[in-house]
Amino acid sequence: MNQRITIDPVTRLEGHGKIEIFLDEQGEVANTYFQIPELRGFERFCVGRPVEEMALLTNRICGVCPEAHHMAAAKAADAVYHVDPPPAAKKLRELLYSAFYVADHTTHFYALGGPDFIIGPEAPVAERNILGVIHKVGLEAGGKVIQARKNGHTVIEMIGGRKVHPCTSIPGGLTKGITEEDRQQIESMGRWAVEFALFTLEQFNQIVLGNQEYVDLILGDSYAHRTYYIGTVDAQNRVNFYDGRVSVVDPEGQRIGYYSGAEYLDWIAERVEPWTYLKFPYLKKIGWKGFVDGKESGIYMATPLSRLNAADGMATPRAQEEYERFYATLGGKPVHQRLAIHWARLIELLYAAERWVELAADPEITSDHFHTVPTEKPTEGVGIVEAPRGTLTHHYWTDERGVVTRVNLVVGTTNNYAPISMSVNKAARSLIHHGTVVHEGLLNRIEMAFRAYDPCFGCATHAMPGQMPLEVRVRDAAGEIVDILKQYC
Repeated sequence: MNQRITIDPVTRLEGHGKIEIFLDEQGEVANTYFQIPELRGFERFCVGRPVEEMALLTNRICGVCPEAHHMAAAKAADAVYHVDPPPAAKKLRELLYSAFYVADHTTHFYALGGPDFIIGPEAPVAERNILGVIHKVGLEAGGKVIQARKNGHTVIEMIGGRKVHPCTSIPGGLTKGITEEDRQQIESMGRWAVEFALFTLEQFNQIVLGNQEYVDLILGDSYAHRTYYIGTVDAQNRVNFYDGRVSVVDPEGQRIGYYSGAEYLDWIAERVEPWTYLKFPYLKKIGWKGFVDGKESGIYMATPLSRLNAADGMATPRAQEEYERFYATLGGKPVHQRLAIHWARLIELLYAAERWVELAADPEITSDHFHTVPTEKPTEGVGIVEAPRGTLTHHYWTDERGVVTRVNLVVGTTNNYAPISMSVNKAARSLIHHGTVVHEGLLNRIEMAFRAYDPCFGCATHAMPGQMPLEVRVRDAAGEIVDILKQYC
């Protein structure tokens, strides 16, 4: 008789999801479904709002990465009004964003993904959490984690107006700048962040790379897929979180092209499946071939590892050194092992801290010219940034008054839904066989397949509060209505 294993809810991620594993009569995995049971409604209730409100409204999608939505929305609003913010505004936005990256990547490594390695993938669930991590690495290290997050959110508040849900970006720039005293304080915190990032990489070196069992787990086939990769790069093809073009590389590491915000619909298409509310993006130029990897399949990944694979290097010196060591250790580019995303994330942590210092040390950052007043008639615009979880695209259409008439959001996690589903399926198939005793530690190893992606389903499938009206019409074989079932109508 067929069996069904359910992991509900999945743990240590933002948002909600569940994994359904179906076994055949022989006890082997027949299929898995990584389901998102929430209804996304954010794109719809943005309609009718002034586009300048979008940077305030869309950052309420998520309390974990509101800065990403704030920046993508701000850039989209700039494009709608055909206005180019002054250099100081762009640098202040990127400075805020770099500090946000430090805080966010710190959270994932120490609280969400890290416990699987620092404590152990099959350790008791009561120990496999942030408290267990602090117990393992020590109270002093725990204090550094708290300080890193505090410093990041302090910078966000100084530039963005609030520690969470920043409010200062408007079409053409910002509503305020920073003083020289602010700049000095921000630079000092940035230099501390660089040392913290180096400390974190050393912890990873000792605890993860120093453990052959973990290295074998990372390099093994159970968590590997050969897909396309995307990530934003600067003019020198180096990783950039805030500005540039999106680079696309194939499973062999060959770059097949770039796209700007205005060109994303030429590259990205989305597919729906009846068993989940979340959509599956894929490369339009390649096409949808189902949940399979390889060069003929249009499935792509957008994560820290994707950004490294899609770029030619990092734009700061110490991060570049780690980038080179990463590929030398793992056998060259591209790296397909999904658990290596954790290491790539820490290289990005170091890059974000170094970039934080570079921007804070720039004398132009304190300029009082931080806003260009829009003069063009609003039309349509796209803003793209690299959210920690992947490439984030905001696309707005407006009327001549700048009131939003249509919205499309391709969220970082949405990009990764197909590869996440494939990774969960492959992990389940490699771990569950006839006679396997399914225990909590084994199920956690399956959860590790999605946890590497640091998914945020609060962003990707934001649920509207309250009740959802529903009407179901039941028809007979001739098409005649025989019953009508209503809920909240």
